[in-house]
Amino acid sequence: MKLFVGLGNPGREYERTRHNIGFIAIDELAHRWGFSLTQQKFNGIYTSGIVNGEKVFLLKPLTYMNLSGECVRPFMDYFNIDIEDLVVLYDEMDIPTGKLRLRTKGSAGGHNGIKSLIQHLGTQEFQRVRIGVDRPSNGMSVVNHVLSNFFEEEIAEVVDGVKRAADACEYFLKHPFVDVMNQYNKK
Repeated sequence: MKLFVGLGNPGREYERTRHNIGFIAIDELAHRWGFSLTQQKFNGIYTSGIVNGEKVFLLKPLTYMNLSGECVRPFMDYFNIDIEDLVVLYDEMDIPTGKLRLRTKGSAGGHNGIKSLIQHLGTQEFQRVRIGVDRPSNGMSVVNHVLSNFFEEEIAEVVDGVKRAADACEYFLKHPFVDVMNQYNKK
């Protein structure tokens, strides 16, 4: 059993923002697998099904980014999902737009959604697919940057990054996460 969690903020005004690239990646997986995110539990929307003989869950917490752990922890407890079967997809400013960086553990690095997950899960050791959204430019604040939409000239990189993130998740269904990292952390 695997759980893929995309981090983001609920609401139409946040749909295409940098902070919601985790939600966008979950939507890509749902589209590929023919799933609909229509079920609700623990202040999140989710779906589940069988992919390559494995039960998978896709989850988008609706708690807003900074409280993501309030949804994920009870969800994992309810469905009896082990921490090594969790993959979190989210935005990362220290990576160029659309590039990926996968990790098996680490600090929150200033990301409040990850900080909430670490607090509620009681560990920093969970698998992550970080999708680059780049740093703010022209003196824009971090908050305004992550809550802004992607520029038109970035869309192709974003689409490519989201597809590669979904590819990495699919690869994880057949391979250990260390192998996924070796495959998808290549430059």
